[in-house]
Amino acid sequence: MPLLATPAPAPALRTVLAALASPTAVRKATPALRRHQGSVTPQHPLPLHVLDTSGDGIRVPATRLGGWRFQIRGDDGVVAAAEAMLTADGWAFSHFFEGPYVTSTERALRQAESLPTPLQPRLLSIPGLYMLTLWLHADTAADGAAGRLDPDDLLIPLAPAPCGFAAHRPHRVADFMPLLSNRLVPAAPAGLLRSSV
Repeated sequence: MPLLATPAPAPALRTVLAALASPTAVRKATPALRRHQGSVTPQHPLPLHVLDTSGDGIRVPATRLGGWRFQIRGDDGVVAAAEAMLTADGWAFSHFFEGPYVTSTERALRQAESLPTPLQPRLLSIPGLYMLTLWLHADTAADGAAGRLDPDDLLIPLAPAPCGFAAHRPHRVADFMPLLSNRLVPAAPAGLLRSSV
């Protein structure tokens, strides 16, 4: 079943296209992008959300939009990724990057396309575990830049996944959040640590 992706904001896409057209930005880009001969195109834009793990963030999972990530495709496949972020002045190009998350994202998108129900692809970053997942949202009509995790949404950890999580193994959010809550214990305030010693 094809994924029903939300289109990226036009200004975010324009910042990435401008960076790709800039010799200075490309010189500062990843080695793979600098070495690439031929044209490249930003594809598969995905809203990048960050999981809020403060307070009740695990029991009531909330996210905030961190930016939009684009796969940069050349003639022979994905060579890098680019990120645009929202600033006080609007959308701005953030950076190019390469590495395992780029290829793992492509693999997870292919994996998700084989699922029987239509889903909306997003990325979810879990900073406390240095973890990135492909978030497959059940409400395909939702605004990709907003929203909360629904219990029936799927999360596919990308490689490299932290210890205890298998990369590319889909989990329902309802099953995944308890696993996270065991790993993401909020730090005690400094005053409490001192008084208990």
